[in-house]
Amino acid sequence: MSGDDIEAGHWSREAEQSILGGLLLDNRAFERVRNVLQGSDFYDATHADIWGAICLDIKSGRACDVITVFEQLQRMGKAEECGGLVYLNSLAQSVPSAANIRRYAEIVQEHAAQRTLIAHADESLEIAQRPGTVDAKLEHMLSRLNELQRKQVRKLPQTIAEIAAARLEHYTALASGEVAPGWRTCIPALSRLLSGGFRPGGFYVLAARPSVGKSSFAQSLATTFAADGLPTAFLSLEMADSELADRGVSSAGQISYGALMTGKMTDADWSRATDAMERLAGLPLYIDDQPGLTLRDIRIKARSVKGLKVLVIDYLQLCAGARRDGNRNAEIEELSRGLKQLAKELGIAVLALSQLNRDVEKRQHKRPTLSDLRDSGAIEQDADVVMFMWSVREFEGEGRRIIGLGVDKNRQGRLGEIGLDFFGDTQTWRESTADIRPATAPRHKDDL
Repeated sequence: MSGDDIEAGHWSREAEQSILGGLLLDNRAFERVRNVLQGSDFYDATHADIWGAICLDIKSGRACDVITVFEQLQRMGKAEECGGLVYLNSLAQSVPSAANIRRYAEIVQEHAAQRTLIAHADESLEIAQRPGTVDAKLEHMLSRLNELQRKQVRKLPQTIAEIAAARLEHYTALASGEVAPGWRTCIPALSRLLSGGFRPGGFYVLAARPSVGKSSFAQSLATTFAADGLPTAFLSLEMADSELADRGVSSAGQISYGALMTGKMTDADWSRATDAMERLAGLPLYIDDQPGLTLRDIRIKARSVKGLKVLVIDYLQLCAGARRDGNRNAEIEELSRGLKQLAKELGIAVLALSQLNRDVEKRQHKRPTLSDLRDSGAIEQDADVVMFMWSVREFEGEGRRIIGLGVDKNRQGRLGEIGLDFFGDTQTWRESTADIRPATAPRHKDDL
């Protein structure tokens, strides 16, 4: 096989086109690939030239689209070689969004590394056949191999000055209101504890014993995010999608869950149900009830949702592990670390629900602690935020329960406790004014 044949087998036309098309659709996606790719990684010289034109536009702070790139290519004397406006338009129409652009960049970079490795092997064979000492030949070969290894480092260290300059721009945007500090939750006090709400790249854990209401509360959070225009996916490994839909209608329409289940609704209930379903239908909220998901399944489903911002998994201990040695702690550890990595890769917030061990039931006060997390300490270690829920008291005849919500780990905010009012009949959650501390606890002013 000739060198050209070998090289041609190590590139992906579709991946190269999808990167360029994605950038033409969404210039912001450049931040997700700038540290992965360089022009020499493209096999097709036309694609390398288009990449260079896009980079010039974006790095200059100009809006980048088919027309501006075409003009840039004209200045470079490459417009006709690159297919002109016709080819640029086809690139922009080749992908629906830039959601998977990071993965496409990794594919292109991997192929480039393969080609370089093959070229290095060919060169090493040629060097080995030259006259000279073995030591000199080995030194030459190792020098080239070290160069290849350095190129495989996807992100080079930055100076603190470069990082600080970018952060100053972010602080300015926050102060002017151009960007929000976080994605607000349905509970204002929780948003304050989280310094504005959930953030992209964050891994959040919500843990409780069974029947406390963590699934319902997580669904309320997911609905709030979706109502704010954030595409949100809820992966339910325990409940059917129809049950989640019923809960959503009950909450959105303030209709008795029992009435929905029996169909014994008043005319007013029917009207509210219709309105609730119409509102829910307009939300970018995606439900999946496949049981026994593996980390690979979760990755695939996350990437399948266009523009995903928030991923909810209910719950960790129902996920299937990939190990064959039966070590459940190690499986949960792999899941936990994989979800944190997924959050960073896709720039999304991941909320994973978790069970607690039974030790909390043996204590007089049912307030959980970090040591109560079930199956693995890796959950506590990997999470950016760990929240606990516990039952405080129930009011007979009112249909209201007081639930405690504690933030016990928070890398970017405060720790604290919040009281929640839960109305189970309508699946409604509100911030509570009730004192959730045990009667024996010292009293002090709540700083929330």
